[in-house]
Amino acid sequence: MILQDLNRVRQITVIAARHGFGELAERAGLWRILGRKEKVEVSPEAQRASTARRFRMLLNDLGPTFVKLGQVLSTRADLLPAEYIDELAMLQDHVEPISLEDVRAQIEGSLGASVESLFATIDSAPLAAASIAQVHRALTLEGEEVVVKVQRPGIAERIDSDLGVLRSLARLLEAVVEETGVYTLTGIVDEFDRAIHEELDFINEATNIRAFLENHRERPYLKIPRVYSGLSSRTVLTMEFIRGVKLNPAELSEPERKAIAQNILDASFRQLFEDGLFHGDPHPGNLLLLEDHRLALLDFGVVGRLSRPMQETLVMLCLAVALKDSESVARILYRVGVPDARANLVGFRNDIEALLGQHLTTTLGQVDTRSLLRDLLDLAVKYRIRIPKEYALLSRASVSTEGMLRSLYPEMNIIEVALPYAKELLAGRYDPMQLQGGLMRTLLRFQAMAQDLPTQLSQILLDMESGKFTVTVRADQFEKLNENLRSAAVIAFMGLCACGFIVGAFISFAPKPWMYGNVPVLGVVGIAVAAAFFGAAITWYLFGGRGLGKVRLSRFLKKPKRK
Repeated sequence: MILQDLNRVRQITVIAARHGFGELAERAGLWRILGRKEKVEVSPEAQRASTARRFRMLLNDLGPTFVKLGQVLSTRADLLPAEYIDELAMLQDHVEPISLEDVRAQIEGSLGASVESLFATIDSAPLAAASIAQVHRALTLEGEEVVVKVQRPGIAERIDSDLGVLRSLARLLEAVVEETGVYTLTGIVDEFDRAIHEELDFINEATNIRAFLENHRERPYLKIPRVYSGLSSRTVLTMEFIRGVKLNPAELSEPERKAIAQNILDASFRQLFEDGLFHGDPHPGNLLLLEDHRLALLDFGVVGRLSRPMQETLVMLCLAVALKDSESVARILYRVGVPDARANLVGFRNDIEALLGQHLTTTLGQVDTRSLLRDLLDLAVKYRIRIPKEYALLSRASVSTEGMLRSLYPEMNIIEVALPYAKELLAGRYDPMQLQGGLMRTLLRFQAMAQDLPTQLSQILLDMESGKFTVTVRADQFEKLNENLRSAAVIAFMGLCACGFIVGAFISFAPKPWMYGNVPVLGVVGIAVAAAFFGAAITWYLFGGRGLGKVRLSRFLKKPKRK
């Protein structure tokens, strides 16, 4: 690490210790790397707070990169328990807005022209300011109202620097933290790296907006802002200004609330089952109600994508949950996930059966979707089944949508509304007249497999006949057994060498003792070498491949017991 990184590591270590995470810093050897240990007292607030709240306060104090990390983690209910997700969802960007001069300089540097030649006017006061960008209202030369999203100067370099430190810290912590889930710390940092760089590139968000605009073109109840390509770049994004108000059910009549809820649900289902592109953060702040009671969707920095097979799997999963078919739910989750080890399907199914019986009802006002989704993800983590991130993002979007629908029209029967969409997708899947139908794809795959199968079987038989056929079996138990046998062989070799030196020293040098005083020198040398071998053997046995015991991460993730 360079000196600047070491200073940042020292700052992170001190703040972590202040929030009660000093044990992890101590076990990871951070003080040893920094050269000296500083005496840090745990703050009184941290002493009273839960571990989840201390984690949120830690990220908040570490600055914009770590705040963004917490916000990304708040979308991943497959990584952290519900208590942590709730705390991280409260993370907000509390930053001072940059000056209008800096905004103008960023626009001119990014678009390659003066602000006066691009915009007629630009408001001095920002509409919003966040850690990555801030938004200003402006007027184009043609007189159209727009909003300009401008990236903060130097934020990309700062995030890259913090990511390097984060990756180094993750490698150090992996040596002392016993993983309880199916994701490594470095894997989480890598995913955050990809997510934050996608968000830093406004071209990605512009592409998402255009895709949503195209998908929802024939849905008159939903408004998507238009992107001004000539006024946008990687660090500047100019969009159509939409005039509307936040959705407030208290100001709407019952028929209006029912119609809006129906439109939200229709848009959500069509995004999932028809478009394959869904909004990843549809909270009320990203939804505006227009004068004509249309809805406007904003902020497309976080979106999810579902392939056709994933859509079909989602339909089957929803139907299995609705029918309380625990066997199908268990098999579908096991199939879409990536098991880290051989899972106990019987136990998984039994736990899901108990879960469905506990949560599932028929009307939206009674279904606790938030708890149901989280409990399903927690079960997947418990049985070490790695759920794809698209499904984790979908769970958060579903919870946000369900919250809005509950406030608008809690009497809506969501299963009754969802069934037509499921039937439509399933009908398309098995329609032989459509090339995109699942039945046609299955027939094509079967034909290809039938053509390849004779050649593959012939190859296997020829390999068996010539003695070239080999079967490779890999398992963690075999690797551990191999390590133990290797250690036993080394220890036995060292012990035999030690015995040989002792016997050889006394037999070979007894007739010709080289005395130093009354001490036989060669005999002592032989015993010393034998002792060295014995010491090496004992050291290998006690510490070889072991090291200090790891810190159980579950100690930090579990809820404290109430006294």
